[in-house]
Amino acid sequence: MKKYFPLFLLFVLFSCQKKEKSQEIKDLYKIDIQHVLQEVENLQTAVIANESEQQLQQQFLKAHEQYKTIELLSEYYFPSVTKAVNGPAIPEFEENDGKLIAPEGFQVIEELVFPVFERQSKEELLKQIGILTANLKRIQKIADTNTLTDAHIFDAMRLEVFRIVTLGITGFDSPIAKNSIPEVIPALQAIQRYFKVYAHNNGEVSLVLKTIDSGINSLKENTNFDSFDRASFILNTANPLSRSLYQAQMKLGIPVFKEVRGLRTTAQTLFDKNAFDPEAFSGFPDYKTTPEKIALGELLFNDSILSGDNSRSCTSCHHADKAFTDGMEKAVSFDGKTVVKRNTPTLRNIAFQRTFFADSKVNYLEDQAIAVITNKEEMHGDMEESAVKIKTNKEYVKYFKKAFPNKEINAFTIKNALGSYIRSLSNYDAKFDGYLRGELLFTPDEKAGFNIFAGKGKCASCHFIPLTNGTVPPHFDRSESEVLGVPDKNNKLDSDLGKYRVTKASIHKYSFKTPTLRNITLTAPYMHNGVFKTLDEVVDFYNEAGGEGLGFNLDNQTLPIDKLSLTDLEKKQLVAFMKTLSDRDSN
Repeated sequence: MKKYFPLFLLFVLFSCQKKEKSQEIKDLYKIDIQHVLQEVENLQTAVIANESEQQLQQQFLKAHEQYKTIELLSEYYFPSVTKAVNGPAIPEFEENDGKLIAPEGFQVIEELVFPVFERQSKEELLKQIGILTANLKRIQKIADTNTLTDAHIFDAMRLEVFRIVTLGITGFDSPIAKNSIPEVIPALQAIQRYFKVYAHNNGEVSLVLKTIDSGINSLKENTNFDSFDRASFILNTANPLSRSLYQAQMKLGIPVFKEVRGLRTTAQTLFDKNAFDPEAFSGFPDYKTTPEKIALGELLFNDSILSGDNSRSCTSCHHADKAFTDGMEKAVSFDGKTVVKRNTPTLRNIAFQRTFFADSKVNYLEDQAIAVITNKEEMHGDMEESAVKIKTNKEYVKYFKKAFPNKEINAFTIKNALGSYIRSLSNYDAKFDGYLRGELLFTPDEKAGFNIFAGKGKCASCHFIPLTNGTVPPHFDRSESEVLGVPDKNNKLDSDLGKYRVTKASIHKYSFKTPTLRNITLTAPYMHNGVFKTLDEVVDFYNEAGGEGLGFNLDNQTLPIDKLSLTDLEKKQLVAFMKTLSDRDSN
């Protein structure tokens, strides 16, 4: 036994020295952070040395491409700091404490360097580079003590694929330089480098590396932002990659998280039929949707018992054949004479949002239902009075007992039933979904239209894929609003102040929630005030840079103020694509 002891000791020592795979990746990540810091320092040096505009721009692109190598883990583990590193170059308002937060990071620097660099901006540019450096060093410091796990790493890799599809190839974080397509390459290379730590020569595991190699080669063939074929990239690279990453994780015996998320942890692609979980958007366990609640909610939705004088129901303004809109600019008020403040929104596919109403004034479908029922201009009802009326109806009492066996008929159960029914109207099954699941084919114009939507037209940088609303990917945990500069009938800036009436923040003047574009062909007229009658008018409005193109000169307009310069053919193709967003059961 003694003669084997030295060999046993060597084995133990060797085993102790062997790193966990997650630790190997952590070491690679820390090296990548240092490389980003070096490229940012090189940019700072170039600015101080008064190098040419072209040299500054090239160095900026180099630094931002290097950032893409750490995006995968930085976004996953340190989202708040990473947002300061690479968030949008627009101010944000913290509603909880009433503070305005100035933008900082790469996108602010991009605006200072592109399309031209003004020498008088040198001091501000150096200041912003300093802020960026400080935030990168914060990430570096936190990374030193942060613990990675195999499950988190695989989760982060798939989320990075989803980020590439939704924010990368759409130009979300390279809006001026339009360097988004080349930046996908280092993002894929980061996934590749980390995955190799786990790689073995078998099945789905090797398929991951082959898919990445193929994707990188296709990207190198065309890095032009406007002409890049995003549809083919998603079908041939992104979807196969996220799917094979998931399947490799299963083969390696690495668990998938069971937590409830808007985008399910088990989603193999963004376009899976059940990729999104409506329950994750509902907020509370008591809100859980059941078939019994849906059936009850549908009855209530169609019944005038909830209105003040039993004269109107939810269906008075939400017609099923119009994707639950009413086809009017603005619905007639409860008094039958005036009209309500805003256009009636669709209820189809709205469950996958974090805020409701055009001004984002409520956070849950249940609260939206109450707000409509109790609004004097809409239904002029009272929740407690409705509960009293319902209790006298024997049929309703039966339905409520089935849906809520342990609860009374009250405001909560009424609103939860309505919310459950509306959530059931969210089921993505349009031609668009079928195409990106590989089940259907697009026409050439539909495919070209999608590529414009996600590229040159910049639609997908606000109407995020695949939901086509303002719920921000890949975590889908908040919904955005935008300042577009929408006109009224007289071609003047519409007087509705939108979200400003809720927050009183100046940046929210004329700001409205980004709605879903699902079933868009059924929901005319368009915009919060119903000013545009056709999709062609809407496309023209955006093509001319919104309110800026109409001469409104809004200081807080969040829509890019440069014209899109779409050709007549491109406009038609864009509309052709939007027609593919109608649910197949609504056609």
